[in-house]
Amino acid sequence: MKAIRFVVFPGAFNWPVWVAQRMGWFADAGLEVQLTPTPGSVFQLTGLIEGRFDLGITLIDNVAAYREGQGEVPAVGKDLIGLMAHDTRILPALITLPEVRSYADLRGRTLSLDATRTGYANVLYAMLEKGGLGRDDYKLDSIGGVKQRFDALLARKHAGALFNSPFESLLEAQGFTRLDTARSVAASYQGMVVAGRREWIAANRASVVGFLRALLRSIAWLYDPANRTEAFQIHDAEIPGAPAGSAATAHGILFHPQHGLPRDGRIEQAAVAGVLDLRSRFGVPKRALGSPQDYYDLRYLDDARKI
Repeated sequence: MKAIRFVVFPGAFNWPVWVAQRMGWFADAGLEVQLTPTPGSVFQLTGLIEGRFDLGITLIDNVAAYREGQGEVPAVGKDLIGLMAHDTRILPALITLPEVRSYADLRGRTLSLDATRTGYANVLYAMLEKGGLGRDDYKLDSIGGVKQRFDALLARKHAGALFNSPFESLLEAQGFTRLDTARSVAASYQGMVVAGRREWIAANRASVVGFLRALLRSIAWLYDPANRTEAFQIHDAEIPGAPAGSAATAHGILFHPQHGLPRDGRIEQAAVAGVLDLRSRFGVPKRALGSPQDYYDLRYLDDARKI
């Protein structure tokens, strides 16, 4: 069995990974997937760059940032590359405390994010700017990944944060405010992707193709209504203590027929262009970025889709 060290943010968007493990589809490909949850993007990206992990699910903005020397820390990963889209087509939402009903209500308040230079940071800056707030009008607290931001907002430690699916809907269900969405500043924006180092990927091509094929099989299985009961059981087993109904909420978003995870896993050029547009505006230090195709490679996915 080939071991793949796989690093991910905690959350229900790992559902296809859980299914592939439980159904034995990774094992069918000769793979043993060793799953590591990350507390934040710095741990994840430095781990990928340094070779402590082989693949991960991360924002493609992280791939671009660390390739271009614009990461949260000085680590540079020139051969980082995205392989497969692993996110909904719903852009992230700015979720705030129930009493925060406008951008003006955020003045003088603290918002949380994973990192100040990567991930959704540039989206947040653009949204706050469009809402009439300058960088001196609010404070930022880097606390880690989406689960950490979710828990912090529930505990009212911050006034708001950006959340991808299904976290935004879980918070809305508890009375928090959906103040805005990233669509107000980006018509198209690529989110999570499966990513890794090009050198390792090329040296382990068969394993990577088998891994992606297992994920595609899992996504198809999760879209099938006949598997819903078993899918919910897997969710609840992987997220012990999840609130009642959260599996149904998450499934309805992640596997929505029109807006859920792309069944074919294809990364969209226009969506990556949206990421690079914001990175060119807010990235530090300022840098000439490549074209969208420089940051992803669909050849392995194309092979995985072949019968």
